[in-house]
Amino acid sequence: MHTYLLIDPFVGALVGIIAAVLFFVLLVIATRFKRCPSNRILVVYGKVGTGRSARCVHGGGRFIWPLIQDYDYLDLAPRTIEIDLIGALSKKNIRVNVPSTFTVGISTTGAVMQNAAERLLGLSEQGIRNQCQDIILGQMRLVIATLSIEEINQDREKFLELVNINVGTELQKIGLEVINVNIRDITDESHYIEAIGKKAAAEAVNQARIEVAEAEQMGAIGEAQAVRQKEVRVAEETSHSQQGQKAAERDQRVAVSAMEAQAIEGQKKAERDQNIAVAGLDAESVQGQKHAERDRRIAVAGLEADAVSGENKSKGEIADYNADLAEKTAEARRRAEVAEAEAARDILNAEKDQEVAKLSKEQVAQEEIQKRKIEISASAEAERIRLVAKGDADRIVALQTAEATGQKAILDAKAEGYRNLIAACGEQPGMAPTLLMIEKVQEIVAEQVKAISNLQIDKITVWDGGRGAGTGGGSTANFLSGLMGSLPAMHELAQQAGIELPGFLGRVKEGDGPGDGNGNVVVANADD
Repeated sequence: MHTYLLIDPFVGALVGIIAAVLFFVLLVIATRFKRCPSNRILVVYGKVGTGRSARCVHGGGRFIWPLIQDYDYLDLAPRTIEIDLIGALSKKNIRVNVPSTFTVGISTTGAVMQNAAERLLGLSEQGIRNQCQDIILGQMRLVIATLSIEEINQDREKFLELVNINVGTELQKIGLEVINVNIRDITDESHYIEAIGKKAAAEAVNQARIEVAEAEQMGAIGEAQAVRQKEVRVAEETSHSQQGQKAAERDQRVAVSAMEAQAIEGQKKAERDQNIAVAGLDAESVQGQKHAERDRRIAVAGLEADAVSGENKSKGEIADYNADLAEKTAEARRRAEVAEAEAARDILNAEKDQEVAKLSKEQVAQEEIQKRKIEISASAEAERIRLVAKGDADRIVALQTAEATGQKAILDAKAEGYRNLIAACGEQPGMAPTLLMIEKVQEIVAEQVKAISNLQIDKITVWDGGRGAGTGGGSTANFLSGLMGSLPAMHELAQQAGIELPGFLGRVKEGDGPGDGNGNVVVANADD
């Protein structure tokens, strides 16, 4: 009796402590267990596993560990983005306006949902919309640049498919997916689409007129056929109606007899089944009472055993939890300090990379500008040289063509003159070269004068044989004598030129003919 009085306060205190601990545990579990609504994504961040920055939960719930984990929500509500795309360049360099409405939302696919947790968590609604607009505008311009006006305007299904593929792929990188795309009226600055529409409308009107005429023709034919078929069908249906009435009367009588027989048979079967069911239910009722009593006794004994086992297990788990909590608190503090140091190091490296990239960009841009200037100047100089050379070549070709044309005209005129000269000579064509040579005698003499014009002659002695002194005239005054004296020189010149003088000017002989007796060339008349 005394021992019971000493132990009773200790037991009461122990039970109170256990109850307080259990209450605290239940309170922590109740406050740190977060349920995820169906229209949201629960994002748990902090220490969520090796190599992971966050853990996403859609539907259900998750326990959030104190100190080492925290949580936030992402809204799955669809977002409507208005895109006023103006002046996008198409494949044929025609600028088009494509106003459209995109409905997007955060995806619930595993990898895409992880992207949303890493890139959209904490952003405002306007920030998410701005990112969507930038991505959609860029991909829309890219798609339009690969399509012609006809493909954009006529094959809307292909256009929407390309837009969904390109835009959807880029939006998934930030955790979003395309729900719907609505392309409104497409226009262009040059009114090309409007012209296509007018052409299509005119073709449709013409086709409609043709179809109306064909339909009227078919209607007239069909009306005649329908009248004929109506008359045939009326006769057939009248015959079938009479046959059907007779068959229906027969079937009615047979069916009534069969239903009366089935009703009697069914009544007997129902009475028998009722008696069997009542007996079976009575037996099952007694059996169920016995089973229920047995199960109640077994359940009471099992619950008492489970209660004792649960108390012992709870004590061990409380001790383990306290130890684990202390270890995890220390580990979390260590990781936080390491993470802070690594973050500071990453910030410094990022600033260094940014400065290097900025400097490189400026230098590369200046070098690229200088390169383009040199290329443009060289291209312009090469084009100028090519044009100048082409102009000189054209001028030379024109001059040579003009000279060739003039020479051809001169030669044609000479040839025509020679033909006329030969025709004028008639039966003595050999006279033509002689006449041409006579025309050139003056020029030949002028050239001979030029040849001796620079000779230094002090005096000229004229020898006169005295012939003709009896007549009172000198040989220099005698015209005939002078003419005869010039004939040998003329014959010699003609012989050198390869031509023959006319016969009335005499001919040249050598040897013993008239002359000075020394074998010199003399002139004889035609009778010698």
